[in-house]
Amino acid sequence: MNKVRFAQNKDIPAILKLLVQVDMVHHKGRPDIFKGPATKYNEDELRNIIGDTHTPVFVCEDENGAILGHAFCIHKQELNNNVLTDIKTLYIDDICVDEAARGKHVGSLLFESVSEYAKKEGFYNITLNVWSCNPDAVKFYESMGLIPQKIGMELIL
Repeated sequence: MNKVRFAQNKDIPAILKLLVQVDMVHHKGRPDIFKGPATKYNEDELRNIIGDTHTPVFVCEDENGAILGHAFCIHKQELNNNVLTDIKTLYIDDICVDEAARGKHVGSLLFESVSEYAKKEGFYNITLNVWSCNPDAVKFYESMGLIPQKIGMELIL
């Protein structure tokens, strides 16, 4: 039975492999932007992120302890902003399910765990960015109940 828990330093090698998978999905969709194969964070950065209570990282592991996916989160709150309210947002910075585990509800389990954490900790909402070159991710997030909050647009020159 798969379970979700907070990441530990021992998970870093598996997380690094997942980060390459995320990058390659984006690289295939937008090679003009993403270098590939690369990782968003290095080992030292991951240690700092995992050790910071304001950047919780969740991992889903199988019954043998193999990491099947991760969700990086960041606590965000704009205080005393001229136009924005002081709501607490849990931002999902990165989420990935191992290619071999896709279609087995690992993503749903991760997202549900993040959502439970956000509710327990008193967050107003959960936000994330999704690249339009990844329509499967868009469909997944919509199936989790997310709706567009804002849209980033570009004109390539």
